[in-house]
Amino acid sequence: MKLVCLGLNHETAPVEVRECFALSESEISEEGKLLIEDPAVAEGVVLSTCNRTEYYAVIEDGGVQHLENWVCSQRNYEGTREGVFYYYESRKAAEHLCRVASGMNSMVLGETEIFGQVKKAYQAALTGGTTSGILNKLFQRAFGVGKRVRTQTGIQEGATSVAGAAVELAEQVFGKLKGSSVMVVGAGEMSRQTAQALQSRGASSVIVTNRSFPAAEKLAAEIGGGAVGFDDWQNSLEKIDVLISSTSAPHFVVKPRDIEAVRRKRKFRPLIMVDIAVPRDIDPEVGEIEEVYLYDIDTLQGMASRARTRRLEQLKICEGIIDEELTKAALLGLE
Repeated sequence: MKLVCLGLNHETAPVEVRECFALSESEISEEGKLLIEDPAVAEGVVLSTCNRTEYYAVIEDGGVQHLENWVCSQRNYEGTREGVFYYYESRKAAEHLCRVASGMNSMVLGETEIFGQVKKAYQAALTGGTTSGILNKLFQRAFGVGKRVRTQTGIQEGATSVAGAAVELAEQVFGKLKGSSVMVVGAGEMSRQTAQALQSRGASSVIVTNRSFPAAEKLAAEIGGGAVGFDDWQNSLEKIDVLISSTSAPHFVVKPRDIEAVRRKRKFRPLIMVDIAVPRDIDPEVGEIEEVYLYDIDTLQGMASRARTRRLEQLKICEGIIDEELTKAALLGLE
């Protein structure tokens, strides 16, 4: 028997493929029980978030193709598999789980939400009786690694992506984003990533608008938000805390008069505006309004570039922690 990890995530599969394999919290436990009913599988834990679905299993040698076939069959997936799945075994599978639990494999590097999601997945497996010696030891070790990485390194310091930089700037203004509201103008990939990054830090509601209303509805469904018509988006400005704009318009979409019209209704609350369009969507004069914090793509990319340089050293420290903890654990079948 061998420890393996089979999965797909935001780096290997587009959202329409990830959707096929996504599982709700209530479905994860049942999926694990079905997994270990397979005679080739001795233990199993299923992890599913908005950006990844992963199966950790103790399985007969050479059974990874069998596992991939089983997973695709469960989800009735008949699309391409080329480049969609990644596979790790033995120690490499353990290292991958530690990176996931530490936020090192996330869209927003160093995010903390994934740690809780991994714990929930493991608890569901534990409650469902789908784990035993190997996976119990492995996940407990991964939780220890995650705690050390968060407390002993600077992996969370400085955003390394445009989406992450937007989150960082928002947190500088609001402190915590819990309960904040976001509007997304435009329905492209960068808009989706930034909205998801804000959600991962606590944003509770997202409104999407786009010239194509079906595209707005599609993105809203993907990120659990609502859609409004493009001729009506200004009426939602009263309610929001963060506006992300990324359209392909050749002219300014958001103008000072749009904000001036709702300032009094907003009671002059802070408003963060993130312009990730080229050419720009938001008139720079909007940034002259007292309570508005306006950031463009150059600002965000500059922040991300500087942070990447700083984090390279921290990532080396994180990898050292993982190596130390897994070696110390001497987990059965991982050496």
